[in-house]
Amino acid sequence: MITTMKHSEEILERRKRFVPNAIGIFNPSTAVSAKGSIITDADGKEMIDFAGGIGVVNAGHCPVPVVEAIAKQAATMIHCSFNVASYDLYMQLAEKLATLLPHGPQTKVMLTNAGAESVENAIKIARQATGRQAIICYSSAFHGRTMMAMTLTSKVGYKLGCGPFAPEVYRIPFPEYYRYGNGLNLDEFSDIHLRELEEFFHTHVPAEQVAAIIMEPVQGEGGFHVVPKKYLQGLRAICDRYGILLILDEVQSGFGRTGKWAAYQHYDVTPDISTWAKSMGSGMPIGAVIGKAHIMDACKPSTIGGTYPGNPVCCAAALATINYMEQINLNALGEKLGMMVRERFNRMKNKFSAIGDVRGLGAMMAFELVKNKDPFQPDAELCKKLISYCAANGLIVINAGVNGNVIRILSPLVIEENLLNKGLDIIEEGLNMLTK
Repeated sequence: MITTMKHSEEILERRKRFVPNAIGIFNPSTAVSAKGSIITDADGKEMIDFAGGIGVVNAGHCPVPVVEAIAKQAATMIHCSFNVASYDLYMQLAEKLATLLPHGPQTKVMLTNAGAESVENAIKIARQATGRQAIICYSSAFHGRTMMAMTLTSKVGYKLGCGPFAPEVYRIPFPEYYRYGNGLNLDEFSDIHLRELEEFFHTHVPAEQVAAIIMEPVQGEGGFHVVPKKYLQGLRAICDRYGILLILDEVQSGFGRTGKWAAYQHYDVTPDISTWAKSMGSGMPIGAVIGKAHIMDACKPSTIGGTYPGNPVCCAAALATINYMEQINLNALGEKLGMMVRERFNRMKNKFSAIGDVRGLGAMMAFELVKNKDPFQPDAELCKKLISYCAANGLIVINAGVNGNVIRILSPLVIEENLLNKGLDIIEEGLNMLTK
């Protein structure tokens, strides 16, 4: 009997033949089109999207105003380079971001191509503004795969054979409550970590040599660990005391994902510099560094910038995306979605002992799979099987965490309630089958 290979299988086979194996694949799926919260694969099968292009399509796949803005701008001017000739779209977007996300009395914005590039430039800005070299980052952090960003990234699997790494980078433990809370309340736990940071200045690097501390308010690839409020507020105070700049990486947590434009807005804290990308442009390659004006202006000429950042088509997409987010009140949708997912995940936790923790902020929700109810026995194998089960049953979902044992939800925030519940049902059915 002759069997015909499906189109999806053909695509994946060609991927193996022509694409380096090292380019990661979170999910064994294909895609030929996408709209709203549905991806259609190469075999014509519709898949509910709980991955969102790794947190990129908060406003949904191909929102009409964004598609129209891209087409109109592409017919007008695709590229000229902002360094060569200034154009209004760049200024419009910079002003919009500075208005939405003010960093003090005066805010300035530089545009980039991606999150990693935003991080690279934020570090350069911080070092020039302070005249210091040291950077402090956190365990389980993910900031990208370019050289400085990779140095800041914690998971060693993303860094194998890529050294030597950038110098003067120091790592401290993220205040990860699930594993290390030890019965303390969040404030007590935060106080201990803040004291350890003060001690770190005496044992590893003097505070007077630290240019910046960079943190994700909610860790993305690291497993959706949420920084405690008292810790982030205490960190802000420590940075102020020692003249250290606070950089908050909002690449995955921004633009409605946590129910606000920025995750840091939940904390009554304003960073000196913040980094952005992903859902800012509905999938077009664009990011930003936002910062206090006097800090951004401390850079020497031509030390930041590039050929493509702030590309006109990408600027048009970002402006249309943000305007659309405002029009539909995406932050409210993120808040509502987060409550619904948290409620379902908590019910699953009560039902399945394999779920050790449910955590997140707004719609940036996840659960961690463990063995024997032990936080120190991550169950990556069960996580992998659950992802495969979901893919086979019409749901795209991806993992996170340094051990690959966390199921995270990054669905479009515009997902219809019936599709959200259908996707959550598939996850629950998979757990029920795989944990019998």
